[in-house]
Amino acid sequence: MFCGSCMHDNTWARALTAAGAEVSLIPTYTPIRVDEENVSNSRLFFGGINVYLSSQWRWWRAVPSFLKHWLDHPTLIQWATRRAVSNDAKQLGQLTLDMLAGESGPQREQVEELAKFIGEQLRPDVVVFSNALLAGAVRRIKQVFNGPVLCVLQGDDIFLDSLPDSHREQVLAVLRDRASDFDGFITHSRYYAEHMQAMLFPKTPRRAGGVSPPVDRTSSVVPTTGGLTPPARQDDSGHFHVLPLGINLTGHDGQPRPASDPFTVGYFARLCPEKGLHLLVEAFARLHAKYPRTRLRVGGYLGERDRLYFDHVRSQAARLGPAFEFVGSPASQAEKVAFLKSLDVLSVPTVYREPKGLSILEAMANGVPVVQPDHGAFPELLEATQGGLLFEPGSLADLVAKWESLLRDPDERLRFATAGQSKVRELYSSQAMAEQTLRLFDSMVRQP
Repeated sequence: MFCGSCMHDNTWARALTAAGAEVSLIPTYTPIRVDEENVSNSRLFFGGINVYLSSQWRWWRAVPSFLKHWLDHPTLIQWATRRAVSNDAKQLGQLTLDMLAGESGPQREQVEELAKFIGEQLRPDVVVFSNALLAGAVRRIKQVFNGPVLCVLQGDDIFLDSLPDSHREQVLAVLRDRASDFDGFITHSRYYAEHMQAMLFPKTPRRAGGVSPPVDRTSSVVPTTGGLTPPARQDDSGHFHVLPLGINLTGHDGQPRPASDPFTVGYFARLCPEKGLHLLVEAFARLHAKYPRTRLRVGGYLGERDRLYFDHVRSQAARLGPAFEFVGSPASQAEKVAFLKSLDVLSVPTVYREPKGLSILEAMANGVPVVQPDHGAFPELLEATQGGLLFEPGSLADLVAKWESLLRDPDERLRFATAGQSKVRELYSSQAMAEQTLRLFDSMVRQP
């Protein structure tokens, strides 16, 4: 699948490499799929087939490694997962516990392989995990690696909250114990830093207001005359670091265009209940009833788990006739950019509190204003960019009203489009992200 976190990590690795760092992007479970140059390692760890078999069958753990390694070959895993793989938390409770058990659990052989690869072959300055659910490997890694080990948090709570009651509290208890093995955490919003600190370290004292107050975002850009950006912000405990998202702006070009006729609302995200597509279709039906020339274009990845959901949404949208168009999942960045540029406004009315908002930045980078729920990371993004409007979460009437204000006032729409595009280029480029990342890593490596 196209995974937003994997795509962002790949962009991050490319930007760090361009800034002069040596980067090894190590895939786990399955190879990654991206819409730009893939810079991940060819070797894959915690191969999904072996992880599953080790968790399901005790006897499989005793099978010699040389008889199991062929199952970790990326080509084989791509073939085995060509249709669908379940990442539904409701089905993965025990597997999650087995992963978190690390050096003492069913995956100890895979943990040992990763630790030796990092500590004996790569020998990097910093190790960064892409999510907290891989925390079971950290203790063994720190026995062979003396540098800082960090963790990027980018949606872990959504998976944890979806676990069945029979496993959620167990997983949280183990994860809270394992979380202290990390030397720090990285998030892409102040909201998510505070939220995850409360989840992982519930007894950590914090002053009212949580993470540090925001710093003027204009001080975070890469100066045109050279030099370094200020270090990433930390919360009061010094354990959480907020780094901005970054997107590769190559191909995201052109000037914001005037509003089109017909006025076109767009959605670009995974096609799933969490992202609120059903709410978007219901809200658009109200707008369309008042303005029959309006159009709705929907794009994004559809996983096997959500096919029944999307079929239902599509049946609900049938009443819109040709006003509704499903474009599927763009296969390349060029296709994605062309889709975004066909819109007058983009909305992804997430039901959960979004920790990142990558597609929102991509829309604004192409001169498309956004209308987003007033929760999660969205208020921070729109405060920094001035690239759109916020609506009251759960209020379809307010969402429709915000769309209508942009439809009725093309000049206002163009102001949001222009401001958003300018600020994304100034504050959220992959270069700016790499600059701040290296400042953070350097400060941690130099700590006594």
